[in-house]
Amino acid sequence: MSDNRRIAVIDVGKTNAKVVVVDAMTGAEIAARSMANRVIQNGLYPHYDIEALWAFFVDTLTIFAQSPGFDAISVTAHGAAAALLGDNDLAMPVIDYEHVYPGEVRAAYAALRPDFAETRSPLLSGGLNVGAQIHYQKTQFPAEFSAAKTIVTYAQYWVWRLTGVAANEVTSLGCHTDLWNPQEGKYSSLVDTLELRPLMAPIRSAFDRIGDLREPLASQIGVVKAIPVHCGIHDSNASLLPHLISRTSPFSVVSTGTWVVSFAVGGRLDQLDPARDTLANVDAYGKAVPSARFMGGREFDLLTGGSALEPDADTLNRVIRNQFMILPSVVQGSGPYPTLQSICLNDGSRSATDLNAAASLYTALMTDTCLELIGASGTTIVEGPFSRNRTYLSALRSLTGREVIALPGTTGTSLGAALLAGAQYPLNITTQDVAPLSGTFDIYVQSWRDNLARK
Repeated sequence: MSDNRRIAVIDVGKTNAKVVVVDAMTGAEIAARSMANRVIQNGLYPHYDIEALWAFFVDTLTIFAQSPGFDAISVTAHGAAAALLGDNDLAMPVIDYEHVYPGEVRAAYAALRPDFAETRSPLLSGGLNVGAQIHYQKTQFPAEFSAAKTIVTYAQYWVWRLTGVAANEVTSLGCHTDLWNPQEGKYSSLVDTLELRPLMAPIRSAFDRIGDLREPLASQIGVVKAIPVHCGIHDSNASLLPHLISRTSPFSVVSTGTWVVSFAVGGRLDQLDPARDTLANVDAYGKAVPSARFMGGREFDLLTGGSALEPDADTLNRVIRNQFMILPSVVQGSGPYPTLQSICLNDGSRSATDLNAAASLYTALMTDTCLELIGASGTTIVEGPFSRNRTYLSALRSLTGREVIALPGTTGTSLGAALLAGAQYPLNITTQDVAPLSGTFDIYVQSWRDNLARK
């Protein structure tokens, strides 16, 4: 076990970024700060405000160095992102994966990308395939691309800023990039097709100590001892890691945030459907895990306007009885129904609580669809914001017919990243008992599926 008592975790989500300090013995977050993750629209293409994020990370680490203090740093970040490094800085901005490329660029990429059988990575919209991002950067901005000396995955970009050491890591390479062959544990043929192999940084384990916090950054932050920095991990895989350590197969983890990502440990790789946004992710140990995803957090916010008004039992029963339902997809281009246009049925008064109930049921129905597509079985563990949504949890319990465990008191990404640096898995995690909905929900479910079949 590591001697690290407190671990600072840099957690870069698509919507928000934060820094937390995790107690290595209990797994508890004892300090946290966050900021919105902004996209800059001008320049070559829409891109993340890297320098604003960096200033926030440095400022927060400086504050946390004074109290509560930290002994190591780990990093977790969203997928579908890579950084092109020049001699001493970024050669090109880190592109926003929601940027949509011209049709001819997408067609050219689709013609050269590997088959799904090789990568278990479906062709996704915008830049959700990192290979599509790099192809776009290389073909549309050749002068700027020629300055690139090294390519690193996104979590490892921040590790490079902290240590000066460039590395890649398999959970980010295996996150629908088209660049990784998860069955053979090596780069896919696309790396050579795009002539990227000389640029790819060495692959390191997520658990590796990459180096110490570099000078003069360490002095700027105010630490007086060596602070080891660990390689880091893709955020959804960070949520999966604590359960890989503590549970036996089969089980499923539903990691919720902007995206709802479902992992079926012990599931079926041979039944994945690239047309329905199922894929193989790669866990921290390099093993392929059947996965499915949809933009559930974004959809929920669009449906509810961000309202947190939860329905009471009478409201929920009325919504179910009146069959106020939402059909997919609220955000098109990904998920199990990527081409369908969302509609609302029997929407009635559309009060804030009615909308919350219908949106929660919709998200549970979509999650259940994802779990079925990847052959999930055993207990389902829900982490992130939806672990606090009682309607969603009970609906999911009814839909799957299996135990659902909610972990509302933990942040799976931060804990998973802290485990890389020696934190212990907490022995006494608070869980929430989840009861199924009443039998009338079965009629609602059948109606939802019948309406979907007619679309």
